[in-house]
Amino acid sequence: MSRTDVRKTYKLYIGGAFPRSESGRTYLVNDASGRLLANAAKASRKDARDAVVAARKAFGGWSGRTAYNRGQVVYRVAEVLESRRAQFEAELAAGGSSGAEARAEVDAAIDRLVWYAGWSDKIAQVDGSANPVAGPYFNLSSPEPAGVVAVIAPASALLGLVSVVAPLIAAGNTCVVIASEVVPLVAITFAEVLATSDVPGGVVNILTGEVAEIAPWLASHMDVNGLDLTGVTDADLARDLEVAAADNLKLVRRAGVENLDDSPALDRMTRFMEIKTVWHPMGR
Repeated sequence: MSRTDVRKTYKLYIGGAFPRSESGRTYLVNDASGRLLANAAKASRKDARDAVVAARKAFGGWSGRTAYNRGQVVYRVAEVLESRRAQFEAELAAGGSSGAEARAEVDAAIDRLVWYAGWSDKIAQVDGSANPVAGPYFNLSSPEPAGVVAVIAPASALLGLVSVVAPLIAAGNTCVVIASEVVPLVAITFAEVLATSDVPGGVVNILTGEVAEIAPWLASHMDVNGLDLTGVTDADLARDLEVAAADNLKLVRRAGVENLDDSPALDRMTRFMEIKTVWHPMGR
């Protein structure tokens, strides 16, 4: 007997929960052949503000954990993603990837999570320093997370999403991510992985909808400390977002600076970290 498919409505991911958009809006997501896959929530300005509140609330606890513990949590994300690889491969294939391409992308995403997990407790040794000074003092510099970072994710589905989120949270930041408009379903499935991987609610918040509608509110938000424009393809929009970000001197990663299909880079961690230098008198 034939049966009717149960179409899933993909929701937002804010503060560890999966709410609908406060506006009640959704939009259709089709596969590579133009057939309906699902409905996705269309986030509003209010949703973006709620996500920033959740990220700020989570920042103190997450950044206060040891770097080693954050690495363990990111590694756990890789483990859970590995256990759900069939679902990710199916969603990537629906988006137009071949079976081999989908498997390769899932493999690369898992490997990238493991790579950043391993670096979480080593970045301070690489990027920090003990500075020579003229006086009886210790002068030490160490990298610390910038705070809440807004991210416009690239269209390269899973690998691109992992490439922007993993280094941020491994470094101790929290984030609000606008998923790719074209392939948003993989982002919410990834949110389901985060929700079952010991990542505290609010550390990663994922919004789906129109970048041009949501991004300006995040770029101008005074409680956002960084802005990653990796996924912005419109040069005029990228310029306007950079201008808005200048109001509170946000750290900005400009659009089009790298190919995320390349190897992972420490710069993706250090870009949204700030160097703190302390002086301490030498003991006698």
